[in-house]
Amino acid sequence: MTTIQIITIAIAVLIVAGVGVVLTSSRTSGVRGTGTLARETRKKDRGAVDPEQLTGRQFEAVVRKQNSAIVAAPKAEVEPWVAPDAEAIGVTRRKFFNRAIVTLMSASLGGFGAALVGFLWTSSSGGFGSKITIGNLTDVITQIRANKGFLYMPQARAWIAEYPKESLSKGKVAYGHQAPVYAGLEAGIIALYQKCPHLGCRVPECKSSQWFECPCHGSQYNRVGEKKGGPAPRGMDRFGVSVANGIVVVDTGTVFGGPPIGTNTTGQEAEGPHCVGGGSH
Repeated sequence: MTTIQIITIAIAVLIVAGVGVVLTSSRTSGVRGTGTLARETRKKDRGAVDPEQLTGRQFEAVVRKQNSAIVAAPKAEVEPWVAPDAEAIGVTRRKFFNRAIVTLMSASLGGFGAALVGFLWTSSSGGFGSKITIGNLTDVITQIRANKGFLYMPQARAWIAEYPKESLSKGKVAYGHQAPVYAGLEAGIIALYQKCPHLGCRVPECKSSQWFECPCHGSQYNRVGEKKGGPAPRGMDRFGVSVANGIVVVDTGTVFGGPPIGTNTTGQEAEGPHCVGGGSH
C-alpha cells in the first residue's frame, strides 16, 4: 500500500468521525444539563401564570379555585355486626373432623366386631363348629373298615371309628349321660375329636396297634378313644352323632369330655407293635 493510499484512508476516517461528532452534538443540544427544562416543556408552559410573579391574594385565589374543583368523598357508614346464620355457615371444620373421626372409628369397630362374630360363630358358615354331614351310614362303615378301623374327616376335625354292638351295655353306663354321643354308639359309630386332651396335639392312628397314639408325649387310646396310657388326664373328647334316613351328621358345635381314666368298654388291647412308646400300661 502506497503512502498516498494511506493518507487518503486516514482523511476519510477523519471525515466520518467528524460527521459523527456533529450529529451527536445536535441530538444532545436540546438538554442543557440537570434541572434544565426541555424544549417541549417550555413550550407547554408558555402563557401559564408564574407563581413567583403572583401576589399573595392572587395566589390564594388560585388555590381556592383549585380546591373547589375537588369533590369531597361521602362519609362511609359502618354496618352493624350481625352474627352469621348457623344453617348458612354449615358444618365448621372442627365439627367435620370430629364427625369424620367418630364415623371412621365406628366403621372400624363395626368391621372388627363382625369379623370376630363370624370367626366365633362358625356354624353360620357350615364349617367346623356346625353340624357336618358325613354321608350314608353304610358307606361310612365301609370306609372305616377299608381304612383298617379308622376314618378321618378333615371338615369335622374328627376321627370316625366303628363301635362294637356287643359293647353297648357297657357303653350306656359310660356314655349314657351324653345322649348325642350314645346315639352314635347305637348306630355303630363314634366321632372322636382329633386333639389330644393332654396338650392339644393332633392324635394320629397307629395301624399296627389299632390304637390312637399321640406323638407329642406318648398318650395312647384304644380305637374308641378310651385312654390306655401316657400323661393324658382322660380319654379322647368326642362329638354328638345323629343318623336320620341313613345319613350321618356330626355336630362339631359341642365337644363332650372324654371318659375318665380306667374306662374300657370294648376290652380292646394292642393288636400289634406300638407306633409311640413301649407298650400298654
